[in-house]
Amino acid sequence: MSESDPIRFRPREAGSHSRTSTHLNSNSARIAPVVAFNRAELDAILAVYARKVAAGEWRDYALEMGRDKAVFAIFQRASEYPLFRVEKCPRLARRQGAYSVVLRSGAILKRGHELARVLLACESVKFGH
Repeated sequence: MSESDPIRFRPREAGSHSRTSTHLNSNSARIAPVVAFNRAELDAILAVYARKVAAGEWRDYALEMGRDKAVFAIFQRASEYPLFRVEKCPRLARRQGAYSVVLRSGAILKRGHELARVLLACESVKFGH
């Protein structure tokens, strides 16, 4: 395939799975689905992140998606530990809420069912440079 060849998309076959659904490996054993932030959640997090970067408070971020939770880590400097971690843990959705903001120390700053309300905790805390 060269750069000038068009990309051809094939429709999904009946019974096929999407990327975030449960997959089968070569041994046909079930693998748990990966927890990820959806587009709306990521947009909300990145809106807060962009404001803080513009203010010079935050400089870097990292995303981690696993079987139990998805994490958006926020750094003041790239070589440090994250200032905050915004976590999505669907297992806790019915109890305390799927979203939480966790400080560097591991203490939970805010937890809840609505991401927008949880993210307010990130905006209110100031750290020295």
